[in-house]
Amino acid sequence: MNLFVFGLGFTARRFVERASGRFDRIRATVTDTTRPGAGFGDVVLRGFGPDADDERIAADLADTDVLLVSAPPGREGDTVLARYREAIEKSRIGWIGYLSTIGIYGDQQGAWIDETTQPNPTKGRSHGRIAVEKAWLDLGARTGKAVQVFRLSGIYGPGRNPIVKLREGKSQRIIKPGQVFNRIHVDDIATTLLASIDRPRNGAIYNVTDDEPTAPQVVTEYAAGLADLPLPPEIDFETADLSPMARSFYGENKRVRNRLIREELGVDLAYPTYREGLAALVADASI
Repeated sequence: MNLFVFGLGFTARRFVERASGRFDRIRATVTDTTRPGAGFGDVVLRGFGPDADDERIAADLADTDVLLVSAPPGREGDTVLARYREAIEKSRIGWIGYLSTIGIYGDQQGAWIDETTQPNPTKGRSHGRIAVEKAWLDLGARTGKAVQVFRLSGIYGPGRNPIVKLREGKSQRIIKPGQVFNRIHVDDIATTLLASIDRPRNGAIYNVTDDEPTAPQVVTEYAAGLADLPLPPEIDFETADLSPMARSFYGENKRVRNRLIREELGVDLAYPTYREGLAALVADASI
């Protein structure tokens, strides 16, 4: 069984590391195949950029069984579908996973939501995500290939987490009363994807998130205590020095349920809250 990955970023790399033993051949795209650390193990890299792609990608897709799409959409929609829709439709690919975001739900004023909640995006890029999700789901409906959409919450893991930000002096303890976010450890994403490959369901949409939506300053305080690092001062959200993108995240407040991945896919989260996730990073020195 062969795997092809569009977009070998943080999440996809962790999935490939966890899943490598299940595949005979793994090929994945990066924007620059010559960049140090771009590849690892036996993964064969293909260039996939704004202007030109590796000419071997179409042939690779014909020889693929499992396809993971982690590449974000471009200004004109999904670049993968724009360039390779026909190759994918004609291939023997049986499972397709598209990585999306819980941002498509927009602001829910702190309410609990699940996969039945109507998307209500507040950011332009989230509008684009909905259109791309629909395009992939339409492909599955038309071809019979099992297409699954995974809506991810805030991703953290080795090298990308609140402790790293504290150590680099880039952390802020921003206070916005009532604000909460969900998170998800990158290893729990990989577990969910593997479970879906074993139990494909064409047209499925899954929220991939932890059990405990929490105020961001609470997580920062816990991380600082674990790593014995100084805590940054409290900053009121209204006066915080934030980029427009960072500020936009605070405009969305919701609590996301993960019941479907548990009940349908049998996923047992290794890190059901930020506490287990951060503690494990400290324990194995993989911060």
